[in-house]
Amino acid sequence: MPSGLAGAGHSDAGAIDPRGAGPSLEDGEPQLPEAPPRSRLAWCITGSGHFLEESLAIAARLPAVDLFLSAAAEEVLPIYKLHIDALRPRFRVFRDKTASGVPVGMLYDDIYHTVVVAPATSNTVAKCAFGISDTLPTNMFAQAGKLGIPGIVFACDTEPVVVTKSPHDWVTLRPRRIELDNVERLRGIDFCRVVCSPAELEALLDARLKELSLAWNTSSS
Repeated sequence: MPSGLAGAGHSDAGAIDPRGAGPSLEDGEPQLPEAPPRSRLAWCITGSGHFLEESLAIAARLPAVDLFLSAAAEEVLPIYKLHIDALRPRFRVFRDKTASGVPVGMLYDDIYHTVVVAPATSNTVAKCAFGISDTLPTNMFAQAGKLGIPGIVFACDTEPVVVTKSPHDWVTLRPRRIELDNVERLRGIDFCRVVCSPAELEALLDARLKELSLAWNTSSS
C-alpha cells in the first residue's frame, strides 16, 4: 500500500457550508458540523449496479463516511431499491448538482483521509485512467490524487467474463479489451489502488483503518 494510504438547526436553501463545500446543502438539511483534519472517508458512487448493495454494506460499517453521488448514481440507486432518504441516517450525502463539482472543495480543507469509488463503471474507470474529471466522483478522485490523498477504486470490468446482478436478474458480460486495458492503466495512477471484488475492497479498507488506528463499526444499524 502506498505511503499515506495509511448539527444544529436547519439550513436555508442555498446555504454555504463553512468548510468550502459551497451551496451543496439542500433545503431542510442540517448544517454540517466542523470536522477534524483527515477524519472522514469520501465514498463515491457511480452508475454501476455491480455489487452496489455489497459496496454500500461495507461503507455502512466504516466510521465517518460521506457519500458523493454522480447523476447516474442517483438514477441507479432507486432501481436497486436503494433510496437517498434511507441512506441519510447513516451517511452525509452530496449530489452532483454543480457544474464545478463544488463539494470537492472539502478535499482542500483536509477533511478526508481516503477517497473510495465503489462500484466504478467502465466509463468512470476510463475517465480516471485518462485524467478526465467531469462528474463528482471523477473530480473527487482526480483532486484527491493531486493532494496526495489515497484512492481506492472498485472497478467493475476486470475479468474476461463478469457475472453481475441487473435490477431483475444475473447477467454475464464479456468486457472488451479496451475496458481491461483501462483497468490496467488505472493501476498506474498515483495514489490509486484498484480492487476487483467486495472481498478485496474490504481487505484493503481493513488495512487502511489499521493504518489510521481506526476500527470498523460494530453495528450497521
